[in-house]
Amino acid sequence: MYPITIPGRVITLRDLRPDDAADALAIVGDNRVTQWLSFDSRDQAATVAMVEGAVARAQLTPRNEYYLAVADTSDRMIGFARLGLTGHQAAKLGYAIGADHWGHGYATDAASTIVDYGFRELRLHRITAAIGPDNAASIAVAKRLGMRYEGRLRDHVYTNNAWRDSLLYSILAPEWSGTTG
Repeated sequence: MYPITIPGRVITLRDLRPDDAADALAIVGDNRVTQWLSFDSRDQAATVAMVEGAVARAQLTPRNEYYLAVADTSDRMIGFARLGLTGHQAAKLGYAIGADHWGHGYATDAASTIVDYGFRELRLHRITAAIGPDNAASIAVAKRLGMRYEGRLRDHVYTNNAWRDSLLYSILAPEWSGTTG
């Protein structure tokens, strides 16, 4: 089950590789991106450690995380998509696209592709996403996936020197159509 490659409509999801560190830094080291994530911007050393950790966890048996690079047509990492397995047939969804690549539908394609993989290949029953209340673009992605709003998680994450709420969205396997609206 390692390494995996999952083709999307316009992107490809693939396991991270050590040589992705520079491209990853352009994403997780950019405040425009991390303002929406559950962690602060990372420096080069922290980014290398993040990539190395994802590569190591991808090779565990059983695998409990799918932290995948979102690759463009040239196989360059422009973002990431993640399913963190959380229990019996459940996972948390996360995704980010580099700011220079926003507005092209890559986040929707990446999220749709990994959710489809989660339901069809991993046989998950429930996938959730916790999204910052001000992140309108990510909320729109969740809605395009057919996710439903479940509620507000108060002071859910501590990032950028402040506590932030999250809005919880979910989708169940029987609700998944495999298409985005």
